[in-house]
Amino acid sequence: MEASVAIQVLPMRVEQTDAIVRMVDEAIAYIKQEFPDAYVGPFETTIEGDYTHCMEVVAEVNRRVIAAGAPEVAAYVKIFFSPRDGVLSTEEKIAPYHVNAK
Repeated sequence: MEASVAIQVLPMRVEQTDAIVRMVDEAIAYIKQEFPDAYVGPFETTIEGDYTHCMEVVAEVNRRVIAAGAPEVAAYVKIFFSPRDGVLSTEEKIAPYHVNAK
């Protein structure tokens, strides 16, 4: 695994909260389709894997939000890329803090 990518998409110029939630839910559904083990957090979704595939998903997520009805989308993306040594998994990073979480 050479990349870990956190994605936050914000549909812009959409006034109704339920419409925003629907669009974000559609984006997350697509991400989960491509990366079933994606970690969905309250502010962003994290994917891990091949760098090229991760970047393709980032690009497509924006297109999906536009197709869902947003006139504009802002995407905030954090990328950790280590093709030689690989990256720590999300589970490795957060497991110590979720020992008692259910």
